[in-house]
Amino acid sequence: MLGSSLASPLATFGSYTDVLLPLSMNSSHHGVARVRTSRVSLQKKWIVFCSAAQAETSSKDPKTWEECKEALSCFDFNVEEQDKILGKAFGHLHSPYWTEERMKENPKVETLNQILEFLRSLGLSDEDLHKVMKKFPEVLGCSLEDEMKPNIGILENQWGITGKSLRNLLLRNPKVLGYNVDCKGDCVAQCTRCWVRF
Repeated sequence: MLGSSLASPLATFGSYTDVLLPLSMNSSHHGVARVRTSRVSLQKKWIVFCSAAQAETSSKDPKTWEECKEALSCFDFNVEEQDKILGKAFGHLHSPYWTEERMKENPKVETLNQILEFLRSLGLSDEDLHKVMKKFPEVLGCSLEDEMKPNIGILENQWGITGKSLRNLLLRNPKVLGYNVDCKGDCVAQCTRCWVRF
């Protein structure tokens, strides 16, 4: 947008606004050029920009989003961190972990609380959960029944990792909670979610 990338090089005269633009690098002159533009045209561009931003955030249910942020407030995350964690977990922010498969979803506080309670049942304190979510915010968007519980079963039954060892593993590598493929060395291009990384 015209005004946003120029910080504040605007001078208003009557119904027009002078915008200072850098001259082309190919120009024989140095410095800036003064371009007179209507304030109405700048205002229209600003309105269009705002509408696009609002459309992006309107896909979230504000009430549900705020409830979920409230559920995260006990872990000492600031507001920006809460938004980032939920955004990455539920497809509102890009995350390499999901590749292209994660559709935008509105989080549900009930599901969020179930996941947090399950993680607490594994011996993770609130301080531990802060570290897990900081390192792997996508954990809140993983499936409790299809990924987390089966994965913990694999760690306990096949690898014999339980108790304090399990807690230490989850703090070191929380992505193990979301593994959902084992290519056994024959790559299927799902590296961020593959047991081969374990």
